[in-house]
Amino acid sequence: MGTWDIGPFDNDTAADFSYRVDEAPEEKKAEVLRTAFREVLETGDGFLDSDLGVEAIASAALLAAQCPGGTPVTSYGPKEPLPPLPVDLRPQAVAALDRVLTGESELLELWEESDGDAWKAGVLKLRGVLAGS
Repeated sequence: MGTWDIGPFDNDTAADFSYRVDEAPEEKKAEVLRTAFREVLETGDGFLDSDLGVEAIASAALLAAQCPGGTPVTSYGPKEPLPPLPVDLRPQAVAALDRVLTGESELLELWEESDGDAWKAGVLKLRGVLAGS
């Protein structure tokens, strides 16, 4: 994974994911995010591949940007603004972020080997915005 910073889109996988979001028709953009959350949650307690975790975090950042207290995604994110995203995605995003931060999460393991505290704080901030706390 080519990573240059701790932000949700500061890696090659998330930058590629943003292209997928841009390429989706406007009415399907929310489904791209929903799929990212679902793929993470379907792993249950088993091994979670880092790419799936990265895409869930990127999706959560896009969703959080539309929430009170959210931060706009400016660098390496989708070039086109997203339409208003369904509120029912928020609990799925929170659950996906919780999954990325627990158990057999390859992404968590990779970050714990370097700047894990700062990265984890960023993910928890996203979670807080999405949970409304």
